[in-house]
Amino acid sequence: MDEEMNDFDEDMSNMIILNDEEGNEVQFEFLDLIEYDGEEYVVLLPVIEDGEEDDGEVVILKVEDIDNEEEESYVSVDDEEVLMAVFEIFKDKFKDEFNFTDTEEEE
Repeated sequence: MDEEMNDFDEDMSNMIILNDEEGNEVQFEFLDLIEYDGEEYVVLLPVIEDGEEDDGEVVILKVEDIDNEEEESYVSVDDEEVLMAVFEIFKDKFKDEFNFTDTEEEE
């Protein structure tokens, strides 16, 4: 029984709840912390509710420290080159654990 509880606690420890633009709570699974160009980025996977379709896309957010506090803030990244570079590092690091597919559409 204790072993099952430890597994549950371990599974919950990598879950993060963030607020979207409308103030709704969205649950994510923390996949990794990537360092790129002197900055840190989190790679998150949205937790899918029953009945919703899973597209398997991850969310990459930049980690920013809040002044005078021990908390972190996650902000969206607008630079497509940075997003792709961070995602390439993530893909290379986890190539044996995840099945990555190329979703870019050919013109």
